[in-house]
Amino acid sequence: MKQFVLSFFAIALLAVNSFAGNGKPVNVSASKVNWKAYKVTGSHEGYVNVKSGTLDFNGETLAGGKFVIDMTSINATDVSGKTKENLDGHLKSEDFFGVAKFPEAKLEITRVISRGKAGEYKVVANLTIKNTTKEIKFDAMVANGKATANIKLDRTDFDVRYGSGSFFDNLGDKTIYDEFDLMVSLAY
Repeated sequence: MKQFVLSFFAIALLAVNSFAGNGKPVNVSASKVNWKAYKVTGSHEGYVNVKSGTLDFNGETLAGGKFVIDMTSINATDVSGKTKENLDGHLKSEDFFGVAKFPEAKLEITRVISRGKAGEYKVVANLTIKNTTKEIKFDAMVANGKATANIKLDRTDFDVRYGSGSFFDNLGDKTIYDEFDLMVSLAY
């Protein structure tokens, strides 16, 4: 009986390892997540740092992945001086991402679908921002040690409502649009 249990455990472990695929760590110093947010009077852009992550492969085919974003690193790049200092501080505040309480955002890929060409995928993932998790979908390209994606998100899905015309009336030219863009480039 003991031999049967040990054999069963060994087979189960092999099955889990073969299902998990080949995890490759993300090179955080060579990876970047740029953002661009829009308002009635223009836009702002910047970046957040990737803290950690892995991309999982079955052979050469993308199979999954998990990533952690350092929200305390949120940084505007289109302004400078006092304006930059104020914008960075406001983005980190409770009005927006509340990074003191929620210092990380997380993305976990739950499904990967080939788009019919090598390296082109439709990705389904769970994104967690401010302790709120939503399923998102986006197209991704994976080639030559790099995974790239352009993702459009609605910030109000993650309880980021400051200046949103969907929740507040009479904002006029102070309205900040709900959708923002992420341009992701992960090196592995």
